[in-house]
Amino acid sequence: MLRHLVSRFRPELAIDLGTANTLISVVGEGLVLNEPSVVAVEQGTRNILSGGCAVGHLARQMLGRTPSSISVVRPLSAGVITDFQLCEAMLRYFFRKAQRQTGFARPRALVAVPGCITPVEKRALLASTQRAGAGQVFLIPEAKAAALGVGLPIAEPMASMICDIGGGTTELAVISMSDVVASRSIRVGGDTFDTAIADSLRRRYSLRIGPSAAEELRIEIGSAWPLDHELAAEVRGVDTVTGLPRKSTVTSEEVREALADPLEAIVEAMHAVLDECPPELAADLVDNGLVLAGGGALLRGFDRYFTERLGVPTRVSPNALEAVARGTLKCLEELSLWRGNLESSDDDV
Repeated sequence: MLRHLVSRFRPELAIDLGTANTLISVVGEGLVLNEPSVVAVEQGTRNILSGGCAVGHLARQMLGRTPSSISVVRPLSAGVITDFQLCEAMLRYFFRKAQRQTGFARPRALVAVPGCITPVEKRALLASTQRAGAGQVFLIPEAKAAALGVGLPIAEPMASMICDIGGGTTELAVISMSDVVASRSIRVGGDTFDTAIADSLRRRYSLRIGPSAAEELRIEIGSAWPLDHELAAEVRGVDTVTGLPRKSTVTSEEVREALADPLEAIVEAMHAVLDECPPELAADLVDNGLVLAGGGALLRGFDRYFTERLGVPTRVSPNALEAVARGTLKCLEELSLWRGNLESSDDDV
């Protein structure tokens, strides 16, 4: 009760700042914002359209459909800020939208970050979050946040393995006694899947499609493992030879073949994580298995694919899309317990 009263004067925000989507939760309220990490600006400037409101869902609707005078920009790539000014503007807009009660102090924020970012990139993220309006900022590894979010017993003396497949990165970790025993963070995710599909169609059918069309194809008929009943879908694009628009029918087998390389990269990272585990903890995974989270984990047959490739039982979390956001909020609500293990804006990272 006291915590919720205090949060009215100093809001506390749990942020999953993803390459594809940004999710923000508020202590005492839960998840309040889930929007694409996209901004629409005037070409050659940093002026955001619609009076600074062409952010998130509104900007996403413009993706691939704008004239040359408008650019739709994603300020993050592979979990790293690539355009600081637009990222800060995007966060500032999201903060205003998420904070229903303004409060009298700058909000305290806990941000989930991929394990592959460098100390320099961490400092940049801390500074950008503060310039966007946050006060004190903490960072939590995405893998640990995802494990908390799916409800794994990470505080117990046994191995829990999480694989969070986001838009820009895949986070893998084995956790025991609230700490990471072995981990990998690779810059392979949903965006890599979509690029692989688009490249395959260009080679196979001389058909050029955009990222949005590739994503729709992945969701509609994509799979990691052979399906009982294979699917097909019609896709529209531009013929690379004639330059004219046309359509073609694509099968789930062709999409699966296109995804072979990025899937193999994730498997190789998983093998590396398992190789680093002590034998006793690795043995725990025979029973405890692997849990998949993140939007990329929703690809059909992912659980069967990893079960067959790793020999470890695998399941997809029922709240895969919100796993990192849920775990970040849980950590923020129990900040006194976790604070010693988090990097913050007060540290010299």
